[in-house]
Order: sequence, then C-alpha cells, then structure tokens
Amino acid sequence: MSVTRLLASRAARTHRRAWAAVFAALVLTSLLLGTFGLTLASAALGHPRVERYAAADLVVAGDQNTRFTAKPWGSEPETAEAGLTERVRVPEAALAVVRKVPGVRVAIADEVFPVGLGGGKAATGRPWGAARLAHGAVWEGRAPQRAGEVVVSGGARVGERIALRAGGAGATYSGNSANSVYSVVGVAGGPRDTVYFTGSEARRLAGHPGSLDAIGIVAERGVGTDELHTRVRHALDAAGLESVGRRADGDRAALRVLAGDGRGGPEFLAAGPARTGLLMLLGSVASTVVLIALLVVSSTVVQALQQRAHELALLRAVGATPGQLRGAVGREVGRVAALAALVGAAGAFPAYVALRGLLDARGALPAGLELPLPPWLWPAPLVTAGVTVLVARLAALIAVARTANVRPAEALREAAPGKGRQVTGLVLLAMGVSSAGTATLLHGEAAAAAAGAAAVTMVIACALLGPWIAEGAMRLLGAPLRRFGGPGGWLAAANCTAAARRSGAAITPIVLVTAFIGVQLSAGATLTHEGAAQAGRALRADLAVRADGGPPAGAVERIRRVPGVRAATDVVPGTVVLARRAAGSPELDRLPVLGVTPERLTQTLDPGVREGTVRALRPGTVAVGEDRARSLDVRPGSTVTLRFGDGVQARLRVVATYERSLALGDFLFARDELLRHVSGPGEGRRVLVRTASDGDRGVVEQALVAAVAGARVERGPEPVQVAAEDRALGEVVSAAAVSAVGAFTVIAVLSTLSLIAIGRRPELRLLRLAGAGRRQLRRMLRLEAAATAVTGLVVGAGVASVPLLAFSLAMARTVPYLPAVQGVLIVAVVAVTTGAGALLPLRETLRGRYPARQRG
Repeated sequence: MSVTRLLASRAARTHRRAWAAVFAALVLTSLLLGTFGLTLASAALGHPRVERYAAADLVVAGDQNTRFTAKPWGSEPETAEAGLTERVRVPEAALAVVRKVPGVRVAIADEVFPVGLGGGKAATGRPWGAARLAHGAVWEGRAPQRAGEVVVSGGARVGERIALRAGGAGATYSGNSANSVYSVVGVAGGPRDTVYFTGSEARRLAGHPGSLDAIGIVAERGVGTDELHTRVRHALDAAGLESVGRRADGDRAALRVLAGDGRGGPEFLAAGPARTGLLMLLGSVASTVVLIALLVVSSTVVQALQQRAHELALLRAVGATPGQLRGAVGREVGRVAALAALVGAAGAFPAYVALRGLLDARGALPAGLELPLPPWLWPAPLVTAGVTVLVARLAALIAVARTANVRPAEALREAAPGKGRQVTGLVLLAMGVSSAGTATLLHGEAAAAAAGAAAVTMVIACALLGPWIAEGAMRLLGAPLRRFGGPGGWLAAANCTAAARRSGAAITPIVLVTAFIGVQLSAGATLTHEGAAQAGRALRADLAVRADGGPPAGAVERIRRVPGVRAATDVVPGTVVLARRAAGSPELDRLPVLGVTPERLTQTLDPGVREGTVRALRPGTVAVGEDRARSLDVRPGSTVTLRFGDGVQARLRVVATYERSLALGDFLFARDELLRHVSGPGEGRRVLVRTASDGDRGVVEQALVAAVAGARVERGPEPVQVAAEDRALGEVVSAAAVSAVGAFTVIAVLSTLSLIAIGRRPELRLLRLAGAGRRQLRRMLRLEAAATAVTGLVVGAGVASVPLLAFSLAMARTVPYLPAVQGVLIVAVVAVTTGAGALLPLRETLRGRYPARQRG
C-alpha cells in the first residue's frame, strides 16, 4: 500500500500539467451530469399548478389520456398512453350523482371558454358559482343575477359597460348581437383575467349542452379527502358514467376524481403532456450527452496515460507488480477526479437555475407547469460526482490494462493497432450506413431515430478507425505538404505518417464535434427551412382577420359578402392522435393539424393537392399529407382512423393527398369537424382573406372591421405553419445539448492535442539539437495542425452527411440545409481549437537558442 501511495503521489506532482486537461473534462462531466440529474428529478416531480380549483377538495374531470394496446412480435400485449391537450368533458348527469354522495357539502359545475375583451386582450369566461372553487369573493359590488351582468377579476370598475365576445365551438352567440355589451356589477378575487357570468349565460356561451368542463367538490367538515374520494369514485362507477365522446376499443375513459396536485390537470390541459414530453426529451438528450461525456473522459484519461506508457512499462520492468501499477494509477486518477467532480457538482445547481431561466424566457414550458426542486434533492449532484469519479477510475484501469498484464519485457514495446479494432470499426461503419439507408424508408420519429443512430454509430466507427483514417489522409495531404510546405512540410508529412495512431487520436474529437453538432444543427434547420418555404408557397391570402375569443358565428360568411373579397378561409389549429405500430409495439403520436373551410381554399391557402380534391372536405372526411399517406398506405377513397385531441375516435374517408405537410400538418379537416373537438378555438384561429386584384385594399379593410365586431385586420399575414406543441422546448434543450457537446469536444480537442504535444517535447528537443530551426518547427506544427483540422472536418462532414441526407430525404424530400453562419462557426472553432492545442503547450520548447528540458 505504501509503494502504491508513493508512486501515485510522485506521478501526480510530476505530471500535473498533463492532468490539467483531464481535470477540465471531468469538471464539465460532473457539471453536466449534476445539471441533467437535477432537471430530470424536477421534471419527474412536476405537476400542473392548482389555481382555479384551489378551494376544492376534489375535482371530477374527464380522462385526459388515451391508450392503445397491441401485441408485439412474440411477447405479451403492451399498452401505449398519451396525454390529450383538448378538453375531455364530463356528462351533466354526473353533477346530480356527486351531489347525492354523503359528505359532499357542495358540488359546483364549471364551464371554461375564451372571451375577447377588445384591444388584443383575452380573458377566461366562467359561471359565477365556480368562483367559490378558487377562493373567489366579491370585493366590490355584487354577484351577477341576469344574463347581461358580469363580475370581473380586474381591469374594470363597477358600473362600467364592456363589450365581450365569445366564439366558442358550437356557440349560437353572435358578436353583433346586443348581448355583446355587459354591465360590470362586481369585482372579485381569484385568478386574473377572468369574467364571471350567470350560470345559464355561461352554459350558453360555452356551447356544450349536456356536458360540463369539470365539477368542483367541497367536503363537509370532518370528512377526510381520502374517504370522500372513495365515496365519489364508487358513486360514479355505480352510475356507469364515463367521459363524453366515443373512444376507441380498449380505451375506456372513466371519469377521474382528482385530489391534491392533480386538481390542476383540468385547468392546465397542456401541462401534463408537456411534462411527459419534457421527461422523454431530457432523457434522450441526457443519454446522448452522457455517452459523449464518457467517451471524452475515457479518451482523455487514456491519452494522458499513453503519454507515459514507457514510464509505466519501465516500472513493470524494474519489478512493480500488476496490482501495484493499477493501484498507483487508480489513486493518481482518483485524486484528480475527486477534486474535479466536486468542482463540477458545485456548479450544477447554478447551471440548473440558468437552464430553467432559459426555458421560461423562451416560453418553452406551457402555462401552469410547476417543476419543483425540494431541498432534499439539492445533494443529487454529489451522487453524479461519485459517478464521475467511478468513470475516471474505470478509464484509468482500461488504459493501464495492457501494461499491467503483459510480461515486463513486452511492456516496453509499443503495441500497434490490432486487426480486431479495424474489423470492428468497419462493421460499425457498415451498420451506420445501413441505418441511414433504413431512415430513408421511414417517417417521422422513426426516421429521426434511425438517422441519429447512424450518426452515433459512424462516429464510434471513425474513432476505432482513427489510425487508418490518419494514414490515408496523410497519403493524400503528404504530397501538397512536401511540395508547398518546404522543410517544415516534409517534417509534418513524415511525422503524421509515422505516428498514425497519434494522429488518429487527434482527429477523433474533431470528427465528433463536426459530425454531432452538424447533425443536430442541420436536422432542425432543414425542417425549419423547408417548412417555412412550403408555408410561403402555400399562402395566397393578402389579409388576415383575427378576433379576441375567436371569430363569432357566421363571421366567414359575412366576410365573403364584403365587396372586394375574392375568397375567405377560416383556419382552426388543433391536434389529433395517431395510433400505430412500430416493430409490433404500440405507439401514439400527437400531431398538430388544421381545420379549414374548403370553399375556394386554394385561393387563400394552397396545400399542393396531388390526388383528389380538398373541395370535398366536410365532416367525416380528411385530406392527408403525401408522406403520411404513403406510410399509412392510403389514397383518395381509403379510410383512416384517428383520435381527435379530446380522445374521440373517428373513421374518416380520405378525399385528397397534398404535398405541403411540413407547413400545414399531416391532416387537413373541415373546420366544423375539428371545432367539435377543440376546447379553445379562439387561440391561433384566423380568417385568411384574398382580395380582388382591382379592389381598394384600404376600403376592404374598413369593411371587414365593420362586418366582424372586434376584428383586427392584418396586412401581409404570416404564413400558416403548424408547430409541434413541444417545439420551443425541443429548441431550447437541443441548444443546451449542442452547447454542452460543443464544450466537451473543444475540451477533448484541446486536451488530446495538448497531451500529444507534451509527449512530443523530447522529440522536438532532439530535432532542435539535430539542427532544425525554430521557424521550421513552428511551420511543421502549424501544418500538422492544419492537416489534422482539415482531415477531421472532412471526415466529420462525411459522417454527418450520410444520416443527414437520409433524414432530409425522408422528412422533407430535400437536401440537408445548414445556415452559412453556423457552418463557418464550426470551422472557426475547430481551427482555433486545433491551433491552440497543438502550438500553445510547445511555446517554451521552441523558445531560446538551445532547447531547455521541461517537466510534464
């Protein structure tokens, strides 16, 4: 033990500069592991915020999940589950059942619908009785008693008369009727931007007769929440009541009885699915980042120890046992790793706070999603710090394994790359190309997963084939170096060719940074670029009409009657859930879609019809994007089964296929069909207007404002483009992942080249003693760095291009796209990092007239 401790102590002091690179890589590893650990733990504990039902003990709501069961090949049936972002409603009969349950003090029906206040402001409409569920009370004035009276939660005074618009799905309310002006009779507390109507008026404006949004329950004194929950659950089951709407077979939608944090679910519908998506996205990104971190740490530790291979072999030759050698190296690495891991763990909490701040600033998280971080989770980075130390120790044992296990005489001999390494690399390379080829035959997430797997597999293959890649590159670059580089070029070509294993180690992290970051940036940029291009080609309208709370009933018909209007299309965003099988396993995909009025659709919004006609769109039919139609094997006349955003299943006849699905989504519905299944049609809804070419646009705009109460007319409207619900979240998390991987690979390039440079000091001193000048050596080093950077960039770009081409052809039917600024930035970072890693550690060696001996 004393010998091991002595060897570790002396080696750590002697090679402290070499361990500096390892220290930096381990600090970043511990930092990232701790940050992702805190973020994942916070997301796992996440829940919707409780506001609207804060005063309720229990809430009865519809089942906001849909399920699909299938039997994978050769195994037991599996069930996939997905959250629903549109309101699943409660049958009105449930209110009478709940009120009869012993222990229920009061049961209050709630209806929630969008209300336009004018001036671009929107609010939430509710019945006055539901104010009690949110501790609402009249601060000034009184409760509403007639249909024309309201209570507001702020922004108005008692006695004012305000114009309100409600354009809910199926509502008979007209924005031009006299009832659009209400008297404010009270100001209340509770959630802000809420307008309370009488119960009957709220039901009329909500437009859903026979059903409710939710039922809030207040228990009698002395009745426990758990006991009452059991009673209500039994009563609803005994009555045989289920959520409103016909579900798919096997997707039973019993009413839910919610307590505690679960009460926020019926209020913030997007929070639950967003939390699930956040967990999946973070898990995917974290696993990729952790894999790269482990590769970087392992390669850095291995490189640091390889520079001392002869020293370790000499210790074996003079009598050190394998156990003493492994123990000394383990202790040495452990000292460096322990300090680095603690430093990284200390920065994990600030990094988590910064990531949360970025998510909030970019609006990546839906309203109402709470991500708590209780104090008992704060020490979690210490656990990830321990994992970091363990990884470093394992890497050290792997690096020293050959020297410790072979005979002392064999340990002094440098091992050449083996045939097994070459074969393994070639096999992985072939697997990566095969996976990329598979991606061209798939669609959606399956294509993205196959392309991502191809990129990772090919990067690992290039790491294994590094020496042979370096040797081949030097054969190509050797002639130009010798021809145009002078004596320094001859030296650079000779060094790179002779030390192919060393050159391969330097090229590998450059290939990693170029390939991984190129794939991450280009994949998203390609879809965004092509989606924007499709949206621009699809838009034919020159005006758009919006109204707070959604356009009132009959607005499109009135707009079409305005002189100078050639065509008008009501566009409603929504979601559907597609049940499918992936390798036999059940999958549920939540997809953004549009509902449109089909009359003269192509004059305002042209989807690029390939087969059939969109003029045939009506309830019971659907148009399908060309790529999705191919994956589902449908065409006009076929049928497709979908689940709407509220879980209701429908079997729809396909009437058309169209090209521009990246912009308009995979499915187009008739507006009236989609409106039945959306809970907030006011948000994102607008009417696209195409004016006559010979008309006066200013006059038309004034006429549109007069035709639709509260209308806002936009000139040159933004193109219509659907977006996934977690798009902003994915962009932020992907940016964080790219930044993390970029930092890792920069450290990897710097550390690898620095360690190589430190190991070359005796070689450079010998060259100087043999007569080589400082300028020649500097030129040699610059040319070597340039050759390394060029080889890494070319190979990395080649590795990235294969999966990117497959992904782009499968998803966008176009070639990959990368903004020029991002491409130049990647090249600049690689060039600067490579030059700094290759030249800075050797400044002292190249100074002075005679070379000085330095310690590593």
